[in-house]
Amino acid sequence: MYVRIGRTYASRAPSLLLLATIVFVPVGLIDALTIEAGVGSFNALGGFEIAAALLALSATALVGEVFYSGVVAISLTHAEHGRSPRPSEIARQLNYGQLIAVDLLYGLLVAVGLILLLAPGVVLFTVFGLSGPVVEIEDRGVRAAFARSLHLVRGRFWAVLAILAPVEILGDSLSDLLVGFIHHQLGHSLAASWLAESLSNIVLTPVYAIAAVLLTLDLIAEKDGASPKLHSAPASA
Repeated sequence: MYVRIGRTYASRAPSLLLLATIVFVPVGLIDALTIEAGVGSFNALGGFEIAAALLALSATALVGEVFYSGVVAISLTHAEHGRSPRPSEIARQLNYGQLIAVDLLYGLLVAVGLILLLAPGVVLFTVFGLSGPVVEIEDRGVRAAFARSLHLVRGRFWAVLAILAPVEILGDSLSDLLVGFIHHQLGHSLAASWLAESLSNIVLTPVYAIAAVLLTLDLIAEKDGASPKLHSAPASA
């Protein structure tokens, strides 16, 4: 699976990075504003307020990943004249409402699970981690996407966790290094935080999205006997 993830990223890097730039430049601003507000106010907060701030920081850290996974699902599986669709074609096909709702709910559920008790957060991260690709691959609504992700992961929980968790943890670790380097070079201004958050997401989140899409396709094929195929011809960026 890791070899397939690497090959898919390498063969489609220009279009994946362009799509990530479109998604994560605005999301990076939200992350930067949340981080700046949280760090700046921790010293003046009580226990309940700190927990709420940590919840907000944890939730926004996941915002965009599920949405981008849905974008990548279209890019890898929806044909346009024998090739993957271009960004403008993807924009016309996206189920914006469903993807945004799934993205926000997923981030909130995982964040609450991780903060209150670690194990529930890990379980929710795993069983609902394929919801974004499911929205676009199978054209499902919010509740149906969560239910379908749970159905696909059932019986393959440890396999899915073994793929998604290391990708997420390694991505977060590399992101922290990149963000720290940018802050070291440019200081701790809002602009520096925006650049750091955007750039780290643009470069690293495609790995998570590809992993989620490939897992979704494999598990659909396992459960249903067939699934959509990846297009051999990437779109030009």
